[in-house]
Amino acid sequence: MPVDDSFASGPPAGLSRRQIMAWSALAAAATPFGLAGRGGPAAAGESPDATYQRVFLEALAADPNLRRYAVTGREFLYRPRQLLVARPDVQRVMSRLRSYGHPATEGVGFAGVARLVFAAETDVPSVVTKLRDPQQWPGQPAPVVQPHHVLLGFGNIMGNPGGPPRVAGALPAPDPARAGEGAGVTVGICDTGIWRQAGSFHPQWLAGSYLPEADDEDAVYVGADVLALQGGHGTFVAGVVRQAAPGVRFDPEAALNATGVGDEEMLVAALGRLAPQASVINLSLGYFTQDDQPPLPLVNALAGLPGRAVVASAGNAGNSRRAWPAALDRVLAVGAVSAGSTGPVPAPYSSYGPWVDACALGSRTSTYVRGRLQLPGQPTRYFDGFAAWVGTSFATGHVAGRLAALMTSAGLSAEAAHAALVAGPRWHPHYGVLVA
Repeated sequence: MPVDDSFASGPPAGLSRRQIMAWSALAAAATPFGLAGRGGPAAAGESPDATYQRVFLEALAADPNLRRYAVTGREFLYRPRQLLVARPDVQRVMSRLRSYGHPATEGVGFAGVARLVFAAETDVPSVVTKLRDPQQWPGQPAPVVQPHHVLLGFGNIMGNPGGPPRVAGALPAPDPARAGEGAGVTVGICDTGIWRQAGSFHPQWLAGSYLPEADDEDAVYVGADVLALQGGHGTFVAGVVRQAAPGVRFDPEAALNATGVGDEEMLVAALGRLAPQASVINLSLGYFTQDDQPPLPLVNALAGLPGRAVVASAGNAGNSRRAWPAALDRVLAVGAVSAGSTGPVPAPYSSYGPWVDACALGSRTSTYVRGRLQLPGQPTRYFDGFAAWVGTSFATGHVAGRLAALMTSAGLSAEAAHAALVAGPRWHPHYGVLVA
């Protein structure tokens, strides 16, 4: 099975011409174990969005702890040399791996899942395919196995917002008449974390609405005041949630680094750190899995959080491929719409399908960070605490906030509010209920 460390096997299906250009520019520079130079100059006429995506892909390709499965339309990212196995299946899987010539040792597991570690570089997707084959297990069920998937702050190519944030003016002060919306509800936000200065720089929007903790901080910068590609993503999402429900509290937890990259173990750990009172969980992130199978660690982790409403991005792949954890049955999957001349229209970047439960406007202005974003060959963008950004990440934050507001206005539990919200008429069969 094709495992591509250089990201050079060709673009995923369903990309726009702009995205294919960005992918092609990256592939042209690829080498077997990374790229010949990161952050090269933009090609003549390359748009900021294309440069942003190209630099993001370069960052992924340069990560030694990341691999990409490269079959078009079935791509996913994963950690090398790791195999995740349901605990009841560990011994027979280890025995079978020895017979395949791929001996592995048991490492530290998580979320009720065992982690097997190969001593040398191994084609993990091929091993998973072989182990999942029922013909390999006559008279017994095939074991539950998967790669250790990598996840991202969702956007157009396997993750990352399709374009960089844009500079925006300050938000107006919160409307005092809406102060009760979401009051008494805490939203857990598993993302890049929160900017250290978020409360002091945004006193009207964020101060007093969360408990600052050192392990929740977003790294934000790659040096001095230069912003990482997704530094500030979590702070932006927090502002979107608060705009949707100005009375809500939130608990920020870091599940992604400032480039927007994490994995299943990081997300499970972030979920485990959420305050017990967090009744709504916002996940403006996600990932694809091998064979589009539900990810066992997330299934187990969310089963351990009863009574919570989980809201997750459907993704910005622009196709109907299921993204996780949004596509899990108990999760409220959120797509995005754009503003049209006569009303909302499906956003061309948004993922869609009957598995999407709700949608909202994906273009938002929100609280952000201070710093400068430098993309090669593009004008430097200077941010002073506010930004405009587009993606299902931000539609998700809005829906999570409105869910919290529904809890207070109707006196509902999180689960009851979830059920009430999705019980409304579907705005579109593949985008679910429209949440204003």
